[in-house]
Amino acid sequence: MTTPPPLSTSGCPMLHGAAFAAQPTAVYEQLRTQGPAGWAEIAPRVHALVVTSHRAAVTLVNDTNTYSKDARLWADLAAGHVPQDSPVLGMMAWRPSVLYTDGDEHARLRWAMDDCIARISPHWLREITRRNSLKLIARVIANGQADLMADFADMVPMLDFAEILGCPPEMTDQMVRACQDLISAGPEAAQGAADFAGLLYELIQLRRAQPGQDLTSWMINHAAQLSDDEILNQLFCVTGAGLIPTAAAAAWTLYLLLRDDEYAGNLASGTLTVRRALDKALWERAPMANFSVHFARYDTYLHGVHVPGGVPVLISHAAANTDPALPEDRSYDSRAHLAWSAGPHRCPAISQATTIVQTAVETILDQLWDMTLTDENAEPLLRHGPFHQCPQTLPVTFRRKSADRIPATALAGGNP
Repeated sequence: MTTPPPLSTSGCPMLHGAAFAAQPTAVYEQLRTQGPAGWAEIAPRVHALVVTSHRAAVTLVNDTNTYSKDARLWADLAAGHVPQDSPVLGMMAWRPSVLYTDGDEHARLRWAMDDCIARISPHWLREITRRNSLKLIARVIANGQADLMADFADMVPMLDFAEILGCPPEMTDQMVRACQDLISAGPEAAQGAADFAGLLYELIQLRRAQPGQDLTSWMINHAAQLSDDEILNQLFCVTGAGLIPTAAAAAWTLYLLLRDDEYAGNLASGTLTVRRALDKALWERAPMANFSVHFARYDTYLHGVHVPGGVPVLISHAAANTDPALPEDRSYDSRAHLAWSAGPHRCPAISQATTIVQTAVETILDQLWDMTLTDENAEPLLRHGPFHQCPQTLPVTFRRKSADRIPATALAGGNP
């Protein structure tokens, strides 16, 4: 059994800061000494229970009678203890969206989310991802070097989401800039979130007047009859939850293919698909490192660990996927990993995220086929913060090529 978090954070594992970004595995090992779940500091003055056991995590996400997603259960406990400017509130504070609801309300919002996401054409998504990838490659192809994060992996999902949401061209640059601030670990994140919400509000009003074939229009006109506030927060949720994880999945897949000679060789010979490399990356480096926040409705126990009612309980997807208790002979073809979470709140856009990652990775490998990691021996430093497992940078070099090798027709395109 564990005990409540200590009054002093001395000795308490910290899931934030430079030390965690440099050696997350060591922190997860420290957490495992507390049992299937343990107390950690996820931000200054903010503590949570973090589940590191794969079995316990599966139990948690499927026990909707005991655990809730409603962050308002935490509000009274957090009042006076959690700083108002805490960086974790953007991801953990309650919003009227599918991520923070239970029961019938969750079913209604999830119905709208699932229906609208299912209307995204896979063929169209591949086309816009390839086009956006080629535009980004064209910017660096003559340089002989690039940062796969800043120049490519971060940008592809942003450009894709702008089109998926139905942004007119004059709004796209503003949306991308707001998203860049939103996903940063710096003080600009709060302003980016506010700017992004403001742009979503404008977009909702535009698409009410001028419906299109896009996610915003479909949400507005769905039979669930969502309010503007619900639509805004649904769109905020799907975009906020999709940007960094998709970028990280693409980056880790590329990192694996570029660093592991066996993988790279098999890919070139056609015996290994990018999808299989992605599955291995999802097992080993879950893009959402620690999330799936739940709150116990009352004091309870999770696999022997005392869980006080109302405290945040995070699942460490990264630690659960690498749980030593898992079978050693499991295949990376298995999709039992928790990178997409599980249970009623399992990611609703797995197919779409996979399409973006596969298409983006295949496109850059096709155009920059000779690229190599600038430092093949260095383990990438992670971005700071408890939630994401994403490289800060991923520098590569390649032979300079003419931008003319990318036909102008491949860079043209528009709405479906």
